[in-house]
Amino acid sequence: MIGLVDCNNFFVSCERVLSPWLRAPQPVVVLSNNDGCAIAMSNEAKALGIKRGDPFFKIEGICMRHNVAVVSGNHRMYGDISARVMATIGELVPDISIYSVDECFFDMSLWSTSEDIIEHGRKIVHRIRRNTGIPTSLGIAPNMTLAKIAARFAKKYPGYRCVCIIDNDEKRRKALALTPISDVWGIGRRLSRKLAPIGYDTALKFADIPRADIERTFGIATQRTWMELNGEACIEPESENETSRKQMVSSRSFGKSLSSVSDLDQAMAAFATNLGRKLRKQHSRAVTIGVFIQTNGFREDLPQYSNSFHMHLDEPTSDTMRLTEAAQTCMHRIFRRGYGYKRAGVYIHEIVDENAAQNSLFISNDERMRRQRIMQTIDNINQSRNTHDCVHVGSYRPISSFVRHERDSSHRHNAIIDILRTF
Repeated sequence: MIGLVDCNNFFVSCERVLSPWLRAPQPVVVLSNNDGCAIAMSNEAKALGIKRGDPFFKIEGICMRHNVAVVSGNHRMYGDISARVMATIGELVPDISIYSVDECFFDMSLWSTSEDIIEHGRKIVHRIRRNTGIPTSLGIAPNMTLAKIAARFAKKYPGYRCVCIIDNDEKRRKALALTPISDVWGIGRRLSRKLAPIGYDTALKFADIPRADIERTFGIATQRTWMELNGEACIEPESENETSRKQMVSSRSFGKSLSSVSDLDQAMAAFATNLGRKLRKQHSRAVTIGVFIQTNGFREDLPQYSNSFHMHLDEPTSDTMRLTEAAQTCMHRIFRRGYGYKRAGVYIHEIVDENAAQNSLFISNDERMRRQRIMQTIDNINQSRNTHDCVHVGSYRPISSFVRHERDSSHRHNAIIDILRTF
């Protein structure tokens, strides 16, 4: 059996943990980074007709009439709370597969009977609520697709007490009959719009299509979804140790447009810091790094410009300072004055394992080890403070400006180490 923990209205729940006055029955809406649209709503806000993706200017009147609390999204905080949720689950099950910031699959085959599985499932839900304050729902089924459906029932119906299990064919068919085809994991909006008009408006009707018709009409991904709806397990969850990103992107839309090099330098430093931390966490290194910048495409009255540039690093690295320097170098290659940049980001599209990285002959081992000690110290300090940015690179150039001999990297390293020793 496979379990799926799904955090209920995760962004709203995070805000309610830190701001008790936002708790039910207070309706809450969380906005995107630039406060452009709604990205999360409490159940009370959903009852008012507010939907995910609604532009804020369209729902502002509803929010004022019904005293809806509107907050700006704090994704760094959500990431920290998500890490605590996943760590709590990891204490109770052997292996987990993190699917998203608020969802996690894990194996529950250690418990043989349905009663033991449900008992342990309720223990997991209770421990998460006690440790983090986040309400969650747990779906349990023989495969991942049915586990997603079970989690939906656990969240929707209070009688399940946050845990729903599909452990026999009768429960499977009943759950599928009550599930719209558009809510099936792996179907998608485009396919559901084609299936519903021809009579396949529920998951059960889709699952009852003959296998020969499925294989003749649909691709392999849809065939796997059909097989899982019929009780077969053909999508294997990856353990936390096996999950490794092959590409990474860190980007955001700014609240106001940035037009100066220094402001974009700081943004590049923040993006590179985020990517460096993720690389070190999965014990991998970046081979290439790239940057993109773009103006506000919705402001047709302003001059428009967008561009991107990438480069190969001297050697594969997870060093935040090297990534920051490279990101800022890329950004300077494409930066044009006279434009207001609304969105920017740093991406890595070639990643290797740290044990397979080819070191450069022009970088000494002493310098490489010194860099690794700096990064390890920063990670240890941030981990002890339960945050990602207690110590971070503000901008590569301001750091080097504190050192008289800017071209001598050893002076720069010593200056940074002296700063870290104060902690």
